Amino acid sequence: MNERIPSKSPKSRHNLQAESDIVPVWRRLIVLLTWVALLALFFAQTEIQIEGSAGWGANLPTWRIEKHWLLDIFWGGRAMTGYHAWVFPFISLVFHFPLFFFHTWTLKLEARALASVMSFWIMEDFLWFVLNPAFGLARFDPAYIPWHKHWLWCAPTDYWTFLTLACGLFWFSYFSATRGEKKVNEG
Repeated sequence: MNERIPSKSPKSRHNLQAESDIVPVWRRLIVLLTWVALLALFFAQTEIQIEGSAGWGANLPTWRIEKHWLLDIFWGGRAMTGYHAWVFPFISLVFHFPLFFFHTWTLKLEARALASVMSFWIMEDFLWFVLNPAFGLARFDPAYIPWHKHWLWCAPTDYWTFLTLACGLFWFSYFSATRGEKKVNEG
């Protein structure tokens, strides 16, 4: 018995598009952030199992560059390790996978992917501390976390920098209209 998959007529495709337009933009953003948080939770737990109480790959069998002026500029003064040299691009590739899978790329989708990567690392890092039995929320403090060298208020400055950038990129990807969209909406 051969089952035939009904082809979608242009009318039904239009209906599917209309249904996706019904979901408010803010709800799609919340769903995306929830998914990013779930990914961050799983990766934080994975890193806790790998690193234990020795954060920033301190006890991992990998190479380390402790001091370099470029690390101060691009890495917040933290050491560069072989582990981080591979895991950071890997996570970026994971968040860009849907763009390759669906053979689509736009500036807005790129902004959304980059904002998701930034949000992921903020959430993952914070969850690593909160869920790690060696730290917990009470020890989320510069006195106990020497690899986060720069703090502002109650969090590493990286959190504030990337939160600001991520919010701007999310705003652009979800709420700004391009010239073509403005013409369609105005017409």
